[in-house]
Amino acid sequence: MASSMLSSATMVSSLAHATVVAPFIGLKSSASFPLTCKANNDITSITSNGGRVWPPVGKKKFETLSYLPDFTDVEIAKEVDYLIRNKWIPCIEFELEHGFVYREHGNIPGYYDGRYWTMWKLPLFGCTDSSQVLKEVQECKKGYPNAFIRIIGFDNNRQVQCVSFIAYKPLSVSDA
Repeated sequence: MASSMLSSATMVSSLAHATVVAPFIGLKSSASFPLTCKANNDITSITSNGGRVWPPVGKKKFETLSYLPDFTDVEIAKEVDYLIRNKWIPCIEFELEHGFVYREHGNIPGYYDGRYWTMWKLPLFGCTDSSQVLKEVQECKKGYPNAFIRIIGFDNNRQVQCVSFIAYKPLSVSDA
């Protein structure tokens, strides 16, 4: 009987120790970090984006990826493939007057015009290939050659727009 009491007492004490959480003792000491940075003259270790730098001065900011240079058709196809892989629904929208947000009808914080564009046809439900989206972008270009065209990715589970980028800018503003 004593042996059974001893084993149950040890069991209770080991359970009590198992549920105890160690107290927070602060951040680690910075003594392990180097105080000086060693110079590295090896130019091959410098990060590069291929020499494509977007000059921000005097440029309009259009969409999420507006800091990048204009996309080629191959780059647009890669972005659309990304949308499809994430099970987002590609939609094509266009705007004839302004391709950017502006303030005309209100000056309260957070209000701006130009947020909502006209949708080209219906969202591309069931789209399985980026060439389908690029074909629709080409048709939109033919129908409205002076329009801004953007592609958005809509997540129908979360009911949100996840990504939006400019697929085409009219020639009159491509340099702006």
